[in-house]
Amino acid sequence: MRVLGIDPGLTRCGLGVVEGRVSQILTMVDVGIIKTDVDAPLEIRLLQLEIQILQWIERAQPDVIAVERVFSQLNVKTAMATGQAAGVALLLAAKAGIPVALHTPSEVKAAVTGSGRADKKQVALMVQKLLRLDSIPKPVDSTDALALAICHHWRGIGDSKIQAALAQEKARLHQRTTPSIKAATQ
Repeated sequence: MRVLGIDPGLTRCGLGVVEGRVSQILTMVDVGIIKTDVDAPLEIRLLQLEIQILQWIERAQPDVIAVERVFSQLNVKTAMATGQAAGVALLLAAKAGIPVALHTPSEVKAAVTGSGRADKKQVALMVQKLLRLDSIPKPVDSTDALALAICHHWRGIGDSKIQAALAQEKARLHQRTTPSIKAATQ
């Protein structure tokens, strides 16, 4: 499975591609950031993000796109910009027909370090160790994107299996109750 992790941001948007299979060593395929012109109008910055994220999607050919779930922050302006950047990523994934997973920062930290309260340095060190990198990718936005991709490899596969099992159980229940509903209405 190949996962494109996106740490959304309007000024700097981190991207990281991680590949691997269940219980296999994960490998970094690509990592980087997209910077937008802080002096440009909002719509131009969003267009810059769209163009570059689309290039990443076309180049990486991910099976899943994992995006950091925007959460309420004290700084409303930052939360809005993050949400707008995340919206561009979600729209592009939908247009490309690629499944999307949203993970909170705490989920990502817990998946990568074992603690939902880990600091950025701990996350960066674990990303370096888990992907067997010579150095920690810079800036932190790119490391966070790799952490999102790692998180989805570990959490997403389990979540997908749970969802599939729930869907099967729901279908079985529906098949059992449908005949009795028909009989009751006759």
